[in-house]
Amino acid sequence: MMEKFSLRMIAVGMLACILLWAGAAELFQKPVIPSPVQVFFRLTATFTGTIAIHAAYSLMRITVGVLAAVAVGYPLGILMGYFRRVNHLLAPILYLTYPIPKIALLPVVMLLFGVGETSKLLLVFLIIVFQVIVTVRDAVAAIPPATYFPLRVLGASFGQMVRHIIVPASLPKFITAVRVAMATAISVLFFTETFGTKYGIGYYIMDAWLRVNYLDMYAGIVVLSTIGLLLFILLDLAERRLCAWNRQ
Repeated sequence: MMEKFSLRMIAVGMLACILLWAGAAELFQKPVIPSPVQVFFRLTATFTGTIAIHAAYSLMRITVGVLAAVAVGYPLGILMGYFRRVNHLLAPILYLTYPIPKIALLPVVMLLFGVGETSKLLLVFLIIVFQVIVTVRDAVAAIPPATYFPLRVLGASFGQMVRHIIVPASLPKFITAVRVAMATAISVLFFTETFGTKYGIGYYIMDAWLRVNYLDMYAGIVVLSTIGLLLFILLDLAERRLCAWNRQ
């Protein structure tokens, strides 16, 4: 069941967070917790000059990583879920590599591909692709065999099976898998942006922290949170559009 997307609910949640933040700033009265008003004015003053560039780099990395993971993981999950032999061949590899914390692969990835864009994109890809493969495979495997009989009787090809049965049946769980993996991907992206780059929200936040510039640091955190919020909103909108039949 998919909950109804509501801008009002998001606004209420954001207001609650701001009030808690303002209360903490008033309670502690320390520079390490500036007020939301101060951070907002700092953000508006520096957004177009610096933060927007860093945000664009981070958004590009997460977008490319997600699209690559979907392009590889979704078809592979369908093949593993539909063809038993493919699943028997690839499942052992999947089970061996999926449990490994992807952040643990950061040194290996950087040694192989350097500290440039490739390593950052690859880590985002690795975090999401396994989640997509496993979820789509299980969703396809759970389709009752009798569901395919009408199309098989009519001589449907595998491509037609995918279009009319497999995609509609697996799409809701696929979107959920991307949504779950997205938060982890953003967290790991933040970590990778502290190495070998001068662009990205992760770099911006850590640089501000090292400079003891708490206003810039919190401004970067707000932007990173906003990027995550926008991505989740896009996923909710995609789910409403593509899985309208799954709504109650």
